[in-house]
Amino acid sequence: MADIQTIELPTDRMIARIEGAIGWMIFNNPARRNAISLDMWQAVPAIMDRFEADPAVRVIVLRGEGDKAFVAGADISQFEQQRSSRETIAQFDAISRHASQRLANTAKPTIAMIRGFCIGGGVGIAATCDLRIAADDAKFGVPAARLGLGYAADGVQRLMGLVGPGNTREIFYTARQFTAAEMHGMGFVNRVTPVDGLEAYVRSYCAMIADNAPLTIKALKATVAELLKLSPAVDRELCDRLVRDCFDSEDYVEGRRAFMEKRKPVFRGR
Repeated sequence: MADIQTIELPTDRMIARIEGAIGWMIFNNPARRNAISLDMWQAVPAIMDRFEADPAVRVIVLRGEGDKAFVAGADISQFEQQRSSRETIAQFDAISRHASQRLANTAKPTIAMIRGFCIGGGVGIAATCDLRIAADDAKFGVPAARLGLGYAADGVQRLMGLVGPGNTREIFYTARQFTAAEMHGMGFVNRVTPVDGLEAYVRSYCAMIADNAPLTIKALKATVAELLKLSPAVDRELCDRLVRDCFDSEDYVEGRRAFMEKRKPVFRGR
C-alpha cells in the first residue's frame, strides 16, 4: 500500500493528501453538501503548490467528502457578509477566479470524481478538470438564474467548450438538475459508473495515467489549451517545442526500448 502524506492547511474544510501517484483534493464541508466557502477557495492554490512541486504526483483527483455531494455550489450562507457589496463581491470573485485558474492551468492531469450533487460552483470546479468521472447517482445543475447571479465569462467558456453553446444555454436558462446520463450525453462527463464502483474506477484510471509518460501528457494538455484559443492567439511554437521536448526526453528512449523488449515502460518524467 502506498504511503500517505497529509498536507497541513489553514482550514479544516479542505483535505489534501498524497497517496502514491495521486494527489487527493477533498472538499470537506459535508454538513453543507460540500458547499464551497471563501476559506476553501483560498486553500486551493496552496494545495496545488504542493501537488505541482512533487514529481511523484502524476494525477490530481478532486472529490467531495461523504456520499451526498461533490460540491453543491457556493456557501450561500456566507453571501450576506462576503458577497453583499460591489467591493466584497469583487474580492470574493478574485479569490475564486485565481483558484479556478490554478486548477485549470496545472500541467498535471486532473480528474473530478463526482458523486451526489454537483451544483453551481461544483459544475464550475468540475469543468476546470481534464476528466470527469461520475457515479450514476450524480446530479448536476447551475441555479444562477434562480438566485439572480451573474456568471463569469471564463466559467461559461469552460462549460461551453465541453457541452457546446446550445447545452450551455439549456443548463443556465432552465436552472434545472440534470442526471449523470444526461451530462454524459452532452459531453460534460467522460464516464459514468455505479456508485459502489466509483472510487475503484477512478483509481484504475489514475494508475493508467501514472504509468504513461508525464512529458507526453504535459505536452498534450498544453497543446489542447492552446488550440482552444481563438486562432490568432494560438502559440504554435509552444506546441512544437513541447513535441520536440518529448522526442528529446529519456522517457522517449525508455518507451522505444520497452516496446522492442516487450516489457512495461518505466517513465520518469524527464
